[in-house]
Amino acid sequence: METLTDAASLGAFLHGLPGVDQVGADERAARLATRSIKTTAKARAIDLAISMVDLTTLEGADTRGKVRALCAKAVHPDPGDPSVPKVAAVCVYSDLVAEAVAQLKGTGVGVASVATAFPSGRAPLEAKLADTRRAVTDGATEIDMVIDRGAFLAGDYQKVYDEIAAVKAACEQAHLKVILETGELMTYDNVRRAGWLAMLAGADFIKTSTGKVAPAATLPVTLIMLEAVRDFRARTGRQVGVKPAGGIRTTKDAIKYLVLVNETAGPDWLHADHFRLGASSLVNDLLMQRRKLATGVYAGPDYFTLD
Repeated sequence: METLTDAASLGAFLHGLPGVDQVGADERAARLATRSIKTTAKARAIDLAISMVDLTTLEGADTRGKVRALCAKAVHPDPGDPSVPKVAAVCVYSDLVAEAVAQLKGTGVGVASVATAFPSGRAPLEAKLADTRRAVTDGATEIDMVIDRGAFLAGDYQKVYDEIAAVKAACEQAHLKVILETGELMTYDNVRRAGWLAMLAGADFIKTSTGKVAPAATLPVTLIMLEAVRDFRARTGRQVGVKPAGGIRTTKDAIKYLVLVNETAGPDWLHADHFRLGASSLVNDLLMQRRKLATGVYAGPDYFTLD
């Protein structure tokens, strides 16, 4: 595609993207949410969803002990059933990355770190880059950055682009997930523009939310982002992932998102390399439903560890 060499051409490109039919997007997402899958297909969907989870703790009261417990659960979500797949990654604040890396060494579970003044994104670029470099130095394999929504909404796309590109460079070999915080972007057109802006700047994933702002992930917003990554690959040849995060708590919710992925972007995205679910409480419900399919009875929430 054409090279966007200055702020004017970048703005012109983003505002030249097709507008989003809000009613159509809402209706399509609602229609896909009614799809029902049963028995063996549901069992496969549950295992797929577990393998796509970024098991997350992002609280001010987080401790090294809590991170150790979360890492143990990431590797063995149900210690009594070794057939349960591992989750994709554990996501923590940057000061706890080293602890997570030590616990997950050799397991194949990634370590993601939120960085760049999460969740507000309001800090000097130098501070954002220092936060990113610390997490990468400590062994993070993925960085979840937040965009400056104020700059984006003011139309300063070049600033947002430059910050994403700089953080991507600081990531070195780590993958970069760019959080759009769609709940603050006001319109579906802005969601599409922000997604394209992030991808143009080098994002490996585009992510809906920090989980700290309502609304967080929604099906229509995720639909728009899936359309964006699909169209971006068609135009550039590069496949970018999508991560809805925040408010996804039940197996029913997770399956709705998997259906959305398959019907919008296609099966190439039905893998943890290109689709993630950001959640802290989802795994237990997936485990409950998995056990119900296997045994015919619910184990109950107290059977599984609290995250």
